[in-house]
Amino acid sequence: TGTASERLAEKIERTRHHELEAAHGGIDITPVRPVLFSVAATEWLDLKQPGWSEKMYTISKTDVGHLKKSFAKLLVTDISGRDIADYIVERRQQKAAEKTIRNELGTLRGILKKHRRWGAIKEDVRLPKGREDIGQALTVEEEEALLKACAASRSRSLLPVVTLALSTGMRHDEMRLLRWRQIDFVNQAITVGKSKTEHGAGRAVPLNQRALSNMQAWAAQFPNRKPNHFVFPSEKVGISGNDEIPQVFD
Repeated sequence: TGTASERLAEKIERTRHHELEAAHGGIDITPVRPVLFSVAATEWLDLKQPGWSEKMYTISKTDVGHLKKSFAKLLVTDISGRDIADYIVERRQQKAAEKTIRNELGTLRGILKKHRRWGAIKEDVRLPKGREDIGQALTVEEEEALLKACAASRSRSLLPVVTLALSTGMRHDEMRLLRWRQIDFVNQAITVGKSKTEHGAGRAVPLNQRALSNMQAWAAQFPNRKPNHFVFPSEKVGISGNDEIPQVFD
């Protein structure tokens, strides 16, 4: 034991026996250090970032931002099922989408699991139910086939729109109403305008390399564009080749 005290050595021996017995029974008795949720959330993001895509990290960081508003000053060990229920009510009052709330609670659960708190309260937590008509994620082959079909279309905006959607996850109306002033090529981000939810509007969406190259190539087709012009103007494409001039103004 590294000590000359027989009494202390016996105490260390009893503690070690207790640890071994607990481990054999599948019981984790490692003491949990008290830590503020704000600190735990930041540590969790730093731990997960190396294994995540840029998009996944951005989404989780946004989730943590919302969670901190309610849990930042609480110790992780003090967060209860009642606190989580109150959070769900508050986010619904803020008109957050049910999917958004579920994503945020998934992030919360990951943080609490890391600090061995989730198991103690999970029976008291009722997570919002998800939709049963959830779509299916595209495989790499399906995505390639989709982009190939878009490239073959007579609509010149179809390929850049679909590429942007695949790269950023932006909603239909967010892209339909997108204007050039919302795209920051220097900082490689798009500021969302009108959105489905109050908290979706004004958020910054990072552009990965594919999305950035896509938007730069699309911008090159509009050398006389103005900040208030639509990024994806309406165009009528005829089968005879008599395509109309795009309407890029309000």
